[in-house]
Amino acid sequence: MVQPVGILLVSICLFYRLFSLPDKDYYPPTMDSIMKMPETEDDDCVFPFWYRNEIFYDCVNFNAKHKWCSLNKTFQGYWRYCFVSDYAKCTFPFWFRHMIYWECTEDGEMFGKKWCSLTPNYNKDKIWKYCT
Repeated sequence: MVQPVGILLVSICLFYRLFSLPDKDYYPPTMDSIMKMPETEDDDCVFPFWYRNEIFYDCVNFNAKHKWCSLNKTFQGYWRYCFVSDYAKCTFPFWFRHMIYWECTEDGEMFGKKWCSLTPNYNKDKIWKYCT
């Protein structure tokens, strides 16, 4: 009896998660939100910011042709397109595995592309980007 009840509860939770609509605050900029809350060029991007229950340390490209950022710590519909100066900056030095790096590295990267950490301790935070 316990096993079927557990399966039923898990099924209900998964069904709810898959088919329920999120709050309006979690929607990315769409044509409708652009009309109601236009892009604001005067305000600064806020990093990190929460969007769709995930934290972002750089500009994102959801539902938009160009990368954008939130103007609030938790996305509330206020946003703007990113400028080159808005993109996340590498943090040097940073700790990766058992070494401290003072520049972009290829270590640990399967395709041989240079990358860097966006925080001083990559081992703990696991936040990174490719170097350009």
